[in-house]
Amino acid sequence: MNKLTWFDSLPEVWEATQETLYMVSISFLLTVIGGILLGVVLHVTSPSGLWPQRAVNGVLGAIVNIFRSLPFLILMIALIGVTRLVVGTAIGPTAAIVPLTIGAIPFYARVVESSLREVPVGRVEAAQAMGATNGQIVRKVLLPESVSSLVAGATLTVVLLVGYSAMAGVIGGGGLGDFAIVYGYQRFNTPVLLVAVVVLIVLVQILQSIGDGVVRALAHRR
Repeated sequence: MNKLTWFDSLPEVWEATQETLYMVSISFLLTVIGGILLGVVLHVTSPSGLWPQRAVNGVLGAIVNIFRSLPFLILMIALIGVTRLVVGTAIGPTAAIVPLTIGAIPFYARVVESSLREVPVGRVEAAQAMGATNGQIVRKVLLPESVSSLVAGATLTVVLLVGYSAMAGVIGGGGLGDFAIVYGYQRFNTPVLLVAVVVLIVLVQILQSIGDGVVRALAHRR
């Protein structure tokens, strides 16, 4: 059997790229939503937050730290049962979305918490003096004031998800990581393996450039 050349592998590369984009886009959307919600709760329940709750903040902080400390490959394996329960299978691009999201939310939540902490206290105090509720302060002061930082953190998160999606190929998650393992590594086909690496690098560069462009545009509007 002839070894697959890098040119012959391009249709499979395109299909794998589509799977990677599917995994990353869905998990990124879920991560941003979950990360903002969790990050806001972590911030407002902190000792210096709008609604200090030491017990709640301590428990949530510990959970976030535990998930952040786990290597993603171990997290994927540990969540196989949960993934199968949620989507009905533990392999494939759709199944990979579950550990991707769970693995990335704690990371982005800390980014959100840090961004909200950087908002000047004077802005918050001014809103309180005008009678704004805690919810209004979060929606109209904290989040708008930290939007540039949140977008920059989201860019880091989407790049992280691309790397995670490649690792998902180890357990049959599909995408470019799975392609690199099946068509490149297992068949000792270095050129095909390098094609997957190059596509991943290009994808990361594109996403990083888009994120940086959005951050610059937001900075110019301020």
